Amino acid sequence: MAFEFTLQAVLRARILVEEREERLLQKILIEIAQCAREIARLDAEMERANSARKHAVQQSSLGRTLHGQYGEMQELRRVRELLSAQIDKFEELKDTQLRVYYTARQNRELLTEMRLTKREIYNTDLARREQGTLDDNFIARRTLASHQPRPVSGVEIPSHRESANAS
Repeated sequence: MAFEFTLQAVLRARILVEEREERLLQKILIEIAQCAREIARLDAEMERANSARKHAVQQSSLGRTLHGQYGEMQELRRVRELLSAQIDKFEELKDTQLRVYYTARQNRELLTEMRLTKREIYNTDLARREQGTLDDNFIARRTLASHQPRPVSGVEIPSHRESANAS
């Protein structure tokens, strides 16, 4: 009789849940990384715009050029603040998702341990049964051998053919 994992279907479902939660966590981490890259790009853009504005102030430039540069800086700051708020939101989601993932992982690990324990118990029981069968076979052979007539030394037992020829 083959061993049946009664927990196998539940374990498979828990593994799928754990993998799904891990994928969601990875998506959140990717979003955080993308926002951080965008903020770094905006910071570089702001630095470029700020240096261009300083250069325009030192030169004799038109007021509309300076006004456009101030507007550009203001827009870059606004977008940066939006991205910072988005990162904060993703960080909260990450913390929540991390707790959900750890719970799913613990549930899967618990079932894995239960499965391994059941498997060890099954293997121990199987080995015990096999040893019992071997012991029974040994005892049966020993009993059978003890009931067989043994030749006595010095006395010959005539074979069946010799007794038939004598008649």
